[in-house]
Amino acid sequence: MTIDRIFIVFMASCGLILAGLVLLFPQSRDIGIPPYFWVLIPMAIFEAVTFARNRGAPGSVIAMETRLIGFVIAIVLMLIIPYLAGQPMLQII
Repeated sequence: MTIDRIFIVFMASCGLILAGLVLLFPQSRDIGIPPYFWVLIPMAIFEAVTFARNRGAPGSVIAMETRLIGFVIAIVLMLIIPYLAGQPMLQII
């Protein structure tokens, strides 16, 4: 499995976990950190661990397209799942 696929699966699982967090604790949306940072923080940690583990070797760096796709997947899951469960839409900005 390539690092890009692992990253997309990781971001999808982050989106699912964050959606579950918003479902279980709706008041968590009102803390000081905007919800899109909830996605950026694990994304940055994943990239830092990957870079530290492989020292930036070719084939071990995540492509920019994959970063964008992973970010969009996580944000969409974090927004759609609570909406389908009947909660009001989460404001990103």
